[in-house]
Parts: sequence; C-alpha cells; structure tokens
Amino acid sequence: MAYVLSSAHAELPYALTQDAIMEFSRELFGESFKNIERLLQAFKNGQVQTRYLSNHLEWFKEDRTFAERNDMYINQAVQFGVEAVKKCLTNERFLKREVAENEIDAFFYISSTGIATPTIEARIMNILPFRPHTKRIPIWGLGCAGGASGLARAFDYCQAYPKAKVLVLSVELCSLTFQKRDISKSNIIGTSLFSDGVSCILVCGDDVPAAELSSRDQQFHVLASQSTLMPNSLDVMGWNVKDEGLYVVFSKDIPTIVKQWLRPNVTAFLEEYNVTLQDIRYFVAHPGGKKVIEAYQEALGFNEEMTSISMEVLKEFGNMSSATVLYVLERFMERGGIHGEYGLAVALGPGFSSELVLMRWN
Repeated sequence: MAYVLSSAHAELPYALTQDAIMEFSRELFGESFKNIERLLQAFKNGQVQTRYLSNHLEWFKEDRTFAERNDMYINQAVQFGVEAVKKCLTNERFLKREVAENEIDAFFYISSTGIATPTIEARIMNILPFRPHTKRIPIWGLGCAGGASGLARAFDYCQAYPKAKVLVLSVELCSLTFQKRDISKSNIIGTSLFSDGVSCILVCGDDVPAAELSSRDQQFHVLASQSTLMPNSLDVMGWNVKDEGLYVVFSKDIPTIVKQWLRPNVTAFLEEYNVTLQDIRYFVAHPGGKKVIEAYQEALGFNEEMTSISMEVLKEFGNMSSATVLYVLERFMERGGIHGEYGLAVALGPGFSSELVLMRWN
C-alpha cells in the first residue's frame, strides 16, 4: 500500500464569476452564432459559479500565437508549480514537520495544456533544492483523468519502493488553450466549464513512518488502481492540434457513455478486492461538469451527498482538467474519515478512458 501524506494547491491570481465569463463570451462570439443566447445557457446550467485564471480576461481578447501562449504556459507552470510544491511540503494541516525537497525520491508531473522540453518538473528542480538523482516522470495527454492516474502511478512506485516519498504535481492552465476564433459548439461548452488549477500531493510508501510526519491520526491509504481504455473512442475527448494551437474535442455523448460504461467497469474492479459499491463511503470524483456528476449518481447508485464535495469544487473552481480530482481529494483529507471505511477516486479522460483508485482510511 501507500498513503497520501499531504496536499495543497496554488492560489491563482484572477477570480472570476461565471457571469463575467459569460458576458465575455457573449461579446466575443455574439456575431458568430445566431443562437448565442441559447448556447450561453450552458454557463447558467453547468453549476459553475466562480473560476480562477492565471491571466486577466482582457488578456484573452488579443490574438495570441501558439508559441506565445505556450511560452506563457511554461513560465506560469513553473511559477505556480513551485508555489504548490512548497505549500504541500510545508502544510501544517497535514504535517508535523516540513518535508524537505531533498527527501523526495520521485516527482510525477501531470499536464495536458502546454508543451515543454525540458519538462516542467526539471525546471522546478532547478529552482528548489531537490536531489539531482530524484526520478522524474512527466505524464502528458491524459486530460481530466491525469490527476487520478498520477495518484495511481505514485502508488505503483511506492509498491516497488516502500520507503519512497513521491510528489505528484498537476498543472493545468486550460485558459491558455482558449481559441477566440473557434466558433464550434465544443469551444462554447469548454469555455463555460474549464479553468486553471495547480495541485500537489505527497504520497508515501508503507515503510515511511506516518506517526513521525503526519499531524493527523489517520491517512487515506491507496489499496489498488485500475486503468481502462474504451476501444474505438478516440473522438470522444481530446485536442485537435492546429497551427493556432490546441482545439478542444468534447463529445456531447460523454454523460451517456458514463451512464452505460462506468458501472460494470467499477464493479468488476471492486470485486477483485471483495469490495462492493455499497462499501464505498467517500467518492473522490473528478467533476467534469454537472451532467457528468449526475451520470455518476445514476450509473453507480450514489445520492447527492456522495457527490457533494465534487460539486463544491466544480462550483468554486470549474473543471481544471487533471488537477480537479486532487482538489477534491484535498477536501476529503481536510475533513478526515472513519477508520477502515473505503473511498473510491474516479476520473475520466481522453482515450476514452477511466482511472480508478481504491482507498481506505487507516
């Protein structure tokens, strides 16, 4: 097993109401769509109330090249990534003492919203005092599933190296992929949902003594994980890469796919470990949107209380791609749980794919 010792997220500078972003979209797209008011209902119906961006809205009114936006991604991913790492390693809500960067054995970096080589974690390691032998594992392209995948891969690493301390950093600056000249419905829906988020978690192997490091009586332990790829579903979610940058692919069928596909996927996974859906008390779900949360409820037989924390994060932050599920996990960690009870982390992403992580409070 492994356990999540600490978590934190960066504070992004621009808090915007959904109404402000809706008005921005009306101004930008109003002349391109005859039915703009009907399309803008997505902003009202999606439950998002506020979002946080790395740049002010005015920045997005200008034409930006792919190179300009990607340079901004690199600079801001490093800036906010450093902040999140430092907050995670010094977070007194979860830690008795600070964990030094030179104690970290492996560093997973998760993103799908910008490109960098050397990768972002290497740039961060040139700022913070990590050991030069810290293993670097950048993971790109898993979209909304990436946060849960990062948690799962950190668990895999700790299974092999039970004395390891592992960082998982997710940086998603979705706003920098915004295409002001893309007049597709997918772009309108994406604009109504997606935002920026930066989250970091610290995962430890079982041989790392929690009593010496944790300020909490219990930790959320990872027991198992499962990755699943749906065949012939490449067009459900992802990017189209064009000269101007990344264009969102976002199928209207995603909620229907969740309802039909997720339950047998989850139940088969849980059965391997003699756990049932009725045993799950903590549902750490990536809130892709209101319709996706409702699809979770219908597919898995969960009530609104089970998805309440995911809905809270969606309302306050919007969909931050891979980082979102780690924001949800942080809230579960803050509230704590009952010894021995199970949790399930779920996130869905391009492929079409799912990442499932079985957890338990110990």
